Amino acid sequence: MRISLNWLRELVEIKLSPEELAETLTMAGFEVEEIEDRRTWANGVVIGKVLERQPHPNADKLSVCQVDIGTGETLNIVCGAANVKADIYVPVATTGTYLPKIDLKIKPAKLRGVPSQGMICSLKELGLPTDIDGIHIFTQENLPLGSDVRPLLGLDDVILDLTATANRADALSMVGVAREVAALTGGKLSILEPAEVSIPKNAGNLALKIADTQACPAYIGTVIEQIKIAPSPEWLQQRLRAAGVRPISNVVDITNYVLLEWGQPLHAFDGDRLKSVAGSENLSIGVRFVNNGESLKTLDGQTRTLASQNLLITANDKPVALAGVMGGEETEVHQGTQSLVLEAALFDSVAIRRSSRSVGLRSEASGRYERGVNRAELEIANRRALSLISELASGIIVQQEIADTRPDPSTWSRSIALRLDRVNQILGPIDLEEDTGELQKQDVERILTALGCQLTPSKEDSTHQPTWSVSVPPYRYRDLEREIDLIEEIARLYGYNKFCDTLPEKAEAGYLPLDEEVIRKLRAFLRAEGLTELIHYSLVKPGEDRNIVLSNPLFVEYSALRTDLISGLIDAFQYNLEQGNGALNGFEIGQIFWQEEDGLQETEALAGIVGGDRTLGKWSKSGREEPITWFEAKGILESVFRQLSLEIEFQPDRRDDRLHPGRTASLWIGGNRLGIFGQLHPQLRREKGLPDSVYVFQLDLDVLLDSLGEDEILVSTFQPYSTYPASDRDIAFFAPVKISVVEIEKVITKAGKDLLESVELFDEYRGENVPEGQRSLAFRLIYRASDRTLTEAEVEPVHNKVREALVEKFGVNLRS
Repeated sequence: MRISLNWLRELVEIKLSPEELAETLTMAGFEVEEIEDRRTWANGVVIGKVLERQPHPNADKLSVCQVDIGTGETLNIVCGAANVKADIYVPVATTGTYLPKIDLKIKPAKLRGVPSQGMICSLKELGLPTDIDGIHIFTQENLPLGSDVRPLLGLDDVILDLTATANRADALSMVGVAREVAALTGGKLSILEPAEVSIPKNAGNLALKIADTQACPAYIGTVIEQIKIAPSPEWLQQRLRAAGVRPISNVVDITNYVLLEWGQPLHAFDGDRLKSVAGSENLSIGVRFVNNGESLKTLDGQTRTLASQNLLITANDKPVALAGVMGGEETEVHQGTQSLVLEAALFDSVAIRRSSRSVGLRSEASGRYERGVNRAELEIANRRALSLISELASGIIVQQEIADTRPDPSTWSRSIALRLDRVNQILGPIDLEEDTGELQKQDVERILTALGCQLTPSKEDSTHQPTWSVSVPPYRYRDLEREIDLIEEIARLYGYNKFCDTLPEKAEAGYLPLDEEVIRKLRAFLRAEGLTELIHYSLVKPGEDRNIVLSNPLFVEYSALRTDLISGLIDAFQYNLEQGNGALNGFEIGQIFWQEEDGLQETEALAGIVGGDRTLGKWSKSGREEPITWFEAKGILESVFRQLSLEIEFQPDRRDDRLHPGRTASLWIGGNRLGIFGQLHPQLRREKGLPDSVYVFQLDLDVLLDSLGEDEILVSTFQPYSTYPASDRDIAFFAPVKISVVEIEKVITKAGKDLLESVELFDEYRGENVPEGQRSLAFRLIYRASDRTLTEAEVEPVHNKVREALVEKFGVNLRS
């Protein structure tokens, strides 16, 4: 918001320079982005009177003027403006004047042979907007010649471009900024509430019909007759221009002026046009949401198709304005307006925000309603506008109707308990130059009282520290809600720079949490296996079992939360194949979500997909593709688990219908299900157009992290090795196909006890000479002791126990 210091000085006492005030506001949380010193724009420009105007002897479009600037000497000035003439008062830039807006220094010159001793200025040359193509002509009479033009043009002012944080809706007005300046500097406030306006008691043709009182808790409609539309007085136009608002006419300018002064948006309807739209002399002004198919042509000339979230102002149920956003072109005030209906209303911030966004339109009014307008000053702003309309547009008030569903005024403030010890606990010590100290009771009371709060001391608690009940003023109701808000205000006004900077005496090196350290290592291990990390959206199409569906999705395609990572990886694999990128080998770590009977669930998962030929060059294979096998894909996971020192058990699994029923395994660790690994089902592979050898896995990251001890993963531990030779034995047998190798290895390991170092399956055979329903398996067993060379007498009894255990447990038919 652009703040005119001349205007601000009328509301609050200011003893600081513009630069000091800007620094004070910035340190208090109001960023001053620019200081626009208008005093430099016309420094050296004075009031002059054109005594005589003659055509230039050598140029058709130039004039030679004799100009009196009150020095006793008439200046000869060559002017190119078409509107220059004798007996007018004009701004004159004398010799030596610098005009920064056009980067020109006035020097004595000759124009087509005629000397010129200055320049008669237009408003554009002085940095002011204007529709006039020519020099500026003062309308006032008997102006003092040679006096400074800046007070007449509003150029004796400094403008602060101030940005308030989103929570400070009260700072979007001159009155709000004045209150803040008074609190920061101790300056005296001079905010005068407008006098009461006489409202006739007789009934009229206006009625109000508020369909949604939550969206519009208060509405004041005032009928004003005998309006005379004219340009606003110069003082009003100057204040609007300083704020960056273009003057239009007295009525429209007044509504804009009150918006800037009090932060209350107003709108003026042309009364006769309202009746024309309504089709009746009796007007019923309504507030409701849009019905299907309605549209409105707004003041910017655009016809807008409206949505159900748009809040409308209606005349006899016909749309005439977008409530809180912009008026309609059909009922706007114009040069022939003779009667008005002035709207002063409160609208719900959420309703206006949704309405504004749905039509892609933001205005000064909507920006204030979105942040929240002070409901306690609605009548004040309305009275201010009515008094100005009566004064500047000769309006006569004939009727006023009010629809008010606001809560009782006693609820417009709130009381917050504040503790001095909590203030000091949060803010810490203050810097007293040679020493440090704490905020005192009087500091807190002085600051909060300056903000407009009322403090009532409460009974001291067990700590014997002062406590207060703080009553917040209505204009800070939306901002100050809790004790911590008051503490923030105390710090802001006392000065952030006055609190001590404290650092720990000894800095400690930072470190990653164990889980994050493990996940980073896990990512590195997977990348080392040749997998690329992938990232997908957590939002997917709905339809899956146990889906969590969003209540307000942006698109139908992204209206549910994913229940697993595998589906996204399969789609990514398919997309890369279709784009000619070949097989995608990648992994992803992300959140998955699902519904249970006891509520919504969420966990972090790790998933991956591999397929195709993983080799880069095929010259050694004569260009043939060699797709990755089930065991090679499984080996990727086993390699990662080995680096994490984890013992993982693979068990047959048929639960996921996306995976091949005979080539799928569930993964287990310490009796807990870790995840699943398997080859894609042939039917799904054909539907997606994928190659035969595509494998996927998904692991529960929480289970994996719980299984890792800190020492095991972060600290490398030396494992002693034996210097004595090993003794190996082979064992072969026929075993039922239904018995998994994992089960057999468990029995062998248990029977071998301490002497057995490793078990390895090295052969499997099915076919001729093998009984039906069985397969031939051959294992190599390695026996070793750490302190001696094993003898035959030591190995053979252990090996026989292994054989006996297999026969007893599974009934195998030993072949060796």
